[in-house]
Amino acid sequence: MNVLRMVCLSGIFIILSGFPMETLAADKYGIGGDDYIVENGQPDLLGDDWDDGESNLEISDPLEPLNRLAFEFNDKLYFWVLQPVKKGYVAVLPDDIRLSIGNFFYNLATPVNLVNTLLQGRFEDSGVILGRFVINSTIGAFGFGDVAAVEFDLLPERGDFGETLGVYGIGEGVYICWPVFGPSNVRDSIGILGDMQLHPYSFAGFDAQAETAARGAEFINRLSITPDVYEEIIKISLDPYVATREAYVDYRRNLILSRDQ
Repeated sequence: MNVLRMVCLSGIFIILSGFPMETLAADKYGIGGDDYIVENGQPDLLGDDWDDGESNLEISDPLEPLNRLAFEFNDKLYFWVLQPVKKGYVAVLPDDIRLSIGNFFYNLATPVNLVNTLLQGRFEDSGVILGRFVINSTIGAFGFGDVAAVEFDLLPERGDFGETLGVYGIGEGVYICWPVFGPSNVRDSIGILGDMQLHPYSFAGFDAQAETAARGAEFINRLSITPDVYEEIIKISLDPYVATREAYVDYRRNLILSRDQ
C-alpha cells in the first residue's frame, strides 16, 4: 500500500501563467495521471495481470504480526488523515497545476535516478535522464513543464538504490511493512536511506523542519495525482495485507529481473 505515498503547495501560478500546458507531462508520460504509480516504482495493483487469489510467491515474513499492526496504522492514517488532506488539496489546486508540481519533483530527483541507472549499467537511460534534466530545467520552466517528453520524446526513466542492490545480487531479506512508508524489505529499506543521501534535499542546507515540509509537499502532491488504488484493494481483497504484500514483492522482483536482461 505504500500508504499510497507523498504533500503541499508551491507558488508557481506566476511561472505557469502563460506557460503552454501542452508541455506538461500528462498520463501517457507517467509523471501524472493513471500511469504515475507504475512509473514511480509502485506495483499496479489493479492491472489485468494482478490477482488476489492463491499465490506461489515465496515471501519471508517472520514479522507478520508486527507488519500487520503497521498496516492497520497505515490504513487509519490514510482514511483519517491523508485522504481528507488530499481531497482538500485537490479542491484548491486544479489538475494541471498538480501535474506540473509532480513534474518539478521528478526533475528535482534527477541525481537519484541518474546515479542509480549509472550503477546499474543503464547508460542509455542515464543519458535520457540527464537530457531531460537539462531541457526541463531550462525551457521547461525549472522542471514544471515536461518539454523533454512532449517535444523531444524523452520519456521518464527511473532507478533507485534498492533496485541497484538487487541488480548486484543482494537478496531482499525479510518483508517489512513500515509505519507511514508501507511495504518494503530489508534491501529496499537500505535503498531508501541511500536514495535520501543522493537527493538534493540532503545537500541543500535544509534544516530538519524544511526537509520534512518539502518531502511532505511531494508526498501529498503525488497522492493527489495517483489513482485511489488502495481504496479499490480494500473493496476487492479478502485480505488487503496479503494483497499489497504480494503485489509489492512481485513487482520489485520483476523489476529487478528486467534490469538483468
